[in-house]
Amino acid sequence: MKTLIKKLIPRFLLNWYHFLLVFLGALIYKFPSKKLIVIGVTGTNGKSTVVHLVTEILEKSGFKTASISSIRFKIGEKEWPNRLKMTMPGRLMLQKFLRQAVKDGCKYAVLEVTSEGIKQHRHKFIDFNGAVFTNLTREHIEAHKGFENYKKAKGRLFEALKKSKKQNKFSVINVDDPNADYFLNLSQGTRIYTYGIKNKKAEITPDKINLQISLPGEFNIYNSLAAIGVGLSQGIELNKILKILKNVKGLPGRMELVVDKPFKVFVDYAHTPDSLEKVYQTIYKSQMICVFGSCGGGRDKWKRPEMGRIAAQYCDKIILTNEDPYDENPVSIIKDIKAGFSKSQITNNKLQIILDRRQAIRKALSLAKEGDVVIITGKGCEPWICVEKGKKIPWDDRRVVREEYEKLDVKTRS
Repeated sequence: MKTLIKKLIPRFLLNWYHFLLVFLGALIYKFPSKKLIVIGVTGTNGKSTVVHLVTEILEKSGFKTASISSIRFKIGEKEWPNRLKMTMPGRLMLQKFLRQAVKDGCKYAVLEVTSEGIKQHRHKFIDFNGAVFTNLTREHIEAHKGFENYKKAKGRLFEALKKSKKQNKFSVINVDDPNADYFLNLSQGTRIYTYGIKNKKAEITPDKINLQISLPGEFNIYNSLAAIGVGLSQGIELNKILKILKNVKGLPGRMELVVDKPFKVFVDYAHTPDSLEKVYQTIYKSQMICVFGSCGGGRDKWKRPEMGRIAAQYCDKIILTNEDPYDENPVSIIKDIKAGFSKSQITNNKLQIILDRRQAIRKALSLAKEGDVVIITGKGCEPWICVEKGKKIPWDDRRVVREEYEKLDVKTRS
């Protein structure tokens, strides 16, 4: 029904509707961002992790902090899971959240800023103090009608920062990303902190600061460097930041180790080709069993065969399953993923299709032997599977893994 309404209403009217709704929220809640130090984090991958790490740094440094990500909402000591299937909440909720943060005495608010949220003006009437750019790969291309429009949508966070009346504004930019110059240009007039691993001109690199973290993967090195840039911008000593990051053990649904022995089972949110490949590269073992679908029916169909190609390259066994089909036929989604396999790769030994996600997880666990790795991607700690007609099925990959693991023969778990 919502999709039909969107098709019937002219786009300019929808734009005005979203804009006026955001303005109304700011007005009702008295423009709360003026009383907070607000930091926006944008990019394709890593946003939630950076928000989490920045929040850790600020809190462990003695600052009461509020934050919003696709994982959780947090105001000081109070936190609750994000069950909205929406990272930047609309319908006045974002401004209400910021007002509550002010009321509870928070000094900082750290926000995950998405291109879809920007598209619907949800970043408007928020006075930002700082902006972080993580990286940019192809995502939401169909919704934005091209990569350049997608990039420009991300750039609007930095344009909003430039217009902000706050003092001592700053930007944190990943200069290893091919699109870094675009965001650096938008950051003129702010204090710029650059980070990277490969770019020798980066101010913050693992070698220069002797970074040590327990979070796995090169991508988490990047996420940590971004968080360090924010910490430094707020006058927090580098040694203190490094000590805080060294003690961070992990994030829900992000490379989360759910089963450790006799084989390992990881759950991760990876839902883009780039993030999927980085996860596989991080945990690559001699025998890897991969369970995934393609996140979001009815959108970003281009990435499905690409994800199939990547899985075929890294995984020894692949189980394609249902994820969030919405109103699209799950079988069609699976067929699109299979298009990324060459004919020689589509064998009964390598590829299985099990639409029921619980059964797919059960099968993966039954195939695993001592020393193997099972990796289940696409949902992380998301609490729902979204199916047709707006229906949501309660779900948690981690819970299902634990339940199905307990059903295995005791000998396989000894």
